[in-house]
Amino acid sequence: MIHEVKPQDPATVAALEALEVRLRWLSSWTIHNANHLRESRDGLKVGGHQASCASMTAIMSALYFHALGPNDKVAVKPHAGPVLHAVHYLLGNQSLDQLQRFRGLGGAQSYPSRTKDKIPVDFSTGSVGLGVAITAFASLVQDYLVAHGNLAEANTGRMIALMGDAELDEGNIYEALIEGYKHDIRNCWWIVDYNRQSLDATTADRMFNRFDDIFRTCGWRVLTLKHGKLQREAFRKPGGQAIADWIDNCPNAEYAALTYQGGGAWRARLNADLAGDAKALKLVASFDDDGLTALMTNLGGHCIETLIDAFAQASDDKPTMFIAYTVKGYGLPFAGHKDNHAGLMNPTQIAGLRESLGIAEGEEWAPYGGLGDNTVAVLKEFVANSPLARAAGEKAVEAVPVPVLPAPEGAEQATQPAFGRILFDLAKSGDPAARALADRIVTTAPDVTVSTGLGAFVNNRGLFRRQELKDVFHAARIPSAQKWSGHGAGQHIELGIAEHNLFLMLAALGLSAPLFGTRLMPIGTVYDPFIARGLDALNYGCYQNARFLLVATPSGVTLGPEGGAHQSINSPLIGIGQPGLTYFEPAFVDELALIMGWAFEHMQAEDGGSVYLRLTTRAIEQVEREDDGWKEDALKGGYWLMRPAPGAEAAIVFTGAIAPEAIAAYHQLKEDIPGLGLLNVTSPDLLHRGWSARQAARWQGGSSERSHVETLLRDLSPDAGLVTIIDGSPSTLSWLGGVRGQKVGALGLDRFGQTGDLPDLYRTYRLDAEAIADAAAELFLED
Repeated sequence: MIHEVKPQDPATVAALEALEVRLRWLSSWTIHNANHLRESRDGLKVGGHQASCASMTAIMSALYFHALGPNDKVAVKPHAGPVLHAVHYLLGNQSLDQLQRFRGLGGAQSYPSRTKDKIPVDFSTGSVGLGVAITAFASLVQDYLVAHGNLAEANTGRMIALMGDAELDEGNIYEALIEGYKHDIRNCWWIVDYNRQSLDATTADRMFNRFDDIFRTCGWRVLTLKHGKLQREAFRKPGGQAIADWIDNCPNAEYAALTYQGGGAWRARLNADLAGDAKALKLVASFDDDGLTALMTNLGGHCIETLIDAFAQASDDKPTMFIAYTVKGYGLPFAGHKDNHAGLMNPTQIAGLRESLGIAEGEEWAPYGGLGDNTVAVLKEFVANSPLARAAGEKAVEAVPVPVLPAPEGAEQATQPAFGRILFDLAKSGDPAARALADRIVTTAPDVTVSTGLGAFVNNRGLFRRQELKDVFHAARIPSAQKWSGHGAGQHIELGIAEHNLFLMLAALGLSAPLFGTRLMPIGTVYDPFIARGLDALNYGCYQNARFLLVATPSGVTLGPEGGAHQSINSPLIGIGQPGLTYFEPAFVDELALIMGWAFEHMQAEDGGSVYLRLTTRAIEQVEREDDGWKEDALKGGYWLMRPAPGAEAAIVFTGAIAPEAIAAYHQLKEDIPGLGLLNVTSPDLLHRGWSARQAARWQGGSSERSHVETLLRDLSPDAGLVTIIDGSPSTLSWLGGVRGQKVGALGLDRFGQTGDLPDLYRTYRLDAEAIADAAAELFLED
């Protein structure tokens, strides 16, 4: 609980209270317009969350127009998106057209979006809990930049999350909380709109005090804003303590129901429960029904003085949790009703609200409608002088040059260790361009650093720790391949086993350029099957255009001895289907080096994105190249390892670690199938994307240029058959038959794997040369 609130400047309080009313009205009207006034061509409810907005307006008024500093970054509760739009409407950053098209094509988004909204948005939100958790990792990124001399301490800000209390049910919040404690994060605020109502019901009373314990245990300051100024003043009067005790003991559901019923219900209930306490009954009788309603709903999250005092108490860098008690739907006709989450005011109700605010009909969109000229002038000046109004926007950041990355030498190599060697060679390179790139690389992994090939890089560059962490084993001269010391100059952020944290860390690192003005090159490694554990967070990072390199390894049943739970099947389909992520699966090490160089460029490009590499621990014989002619096609998604004869009737198409089997089958079949081709698909994603774009161009009026996959398959006869094979879902490549209407025999994984060595597993799951030959026979030799 916060201490007694200090007196605040009356003019500041009055201005913030007036702005709170404006935010409540504008957010409500924006939603009303979308649902009741704008033409509906499909008859569907547009939606919006008027009640969820109303519970946040005082918090956001006090924060955005008073407490927020120029370097602070905020993740706004998804359902309070209309309030954020209203804030920027008052700041002059949002247009009337955008508000009028809220939740319409090209208009203000349902939930704050970095990539789709036209207003400044620091963090996209929408998938609940993730917008909260990413602020913890953004604070860690900020500390990383300070420690590395890329950001002055004086230019740091707070990473702030505005959340609904129902978001506290999300497990990723607690995973992030624990990780943040390990890394001693600072400059982080989490502000809870504690309205005690979720989509379906009121929240459990048992959680009233548990959140305090959880967060304090993890090193956070907890400030609980339960009572507003009006309540505190009443509590000091004779009989007031009895009312305070009654409020503290009233169950959530009953408090909500009484709020909805209003002053008469409050009076009847208090008179019944406080019968025998003459002083308390006298105090209750001193309020009329409207006054009693105002008193009982005057919770800390709706009191401007309480809010700005609490924010001032947290002016240091200690992470702070604010539990702001609120009423869901505060100030609206359905305040407190358990069904108000998706409820909408009807035209009569919104008209009543408009009239109560003195807004003339037709002036609903006026930023300061219903206010006198003097008041408008004062509010405009107050808003213009707020720290946020003076904050600089995001700046363009120069690209980091990417040198040619040489491939490690060796006749037999696997892509996973080769990836680690490429990073290590960068880390120790004396070439200025290579060193400049290496200095921007930040690696991270969920307790699989060594087993995914990052060990040598970390040995060279160290763990990132704000406080020095000595390698006790090294100091004691105990032999170990890992020589890890932690210090401020370290470039690896070690995480616990929580894939959500990995992807949120990558997302925060991948936003370092727009958020903090310094470009980092984040690389995260994970076991390929466990991408699915953090898929929501991966999608979240891509949605807000964070840039990172995801290296997932080992892949498929090629990870033989680990068994089915550690063998990936559908991860290639994730790579193909995830927007903002380009998936590659190189078979050979020179492909890997080429693709990594491309990835570092793509991560910085205006129209770029993140990159996913699916690697393996299987060492295979490397191919000898006659020239560099293969490289351009490899970066487009595929190239002919063995070019077919013109009009050839067949081709074998492979991706990744299964290359030796495809090559062996090619040599078995080339005499029986004249002109047989062998196609190495380095990126099923790019091939599919290019083909889809060509299809779409036919009705979008775009370029009619042939896609790369069409160019590749043009060398074959239109009636040619394809045998496709991948250590993953066969549908990753089976779609190739649709490009020209060709027959396909698709080999791959369609069920969980099991333990075994590769010869057994490849034979069992039909991934060997014999299976390819059988598939070819079915397609070609029997015709």
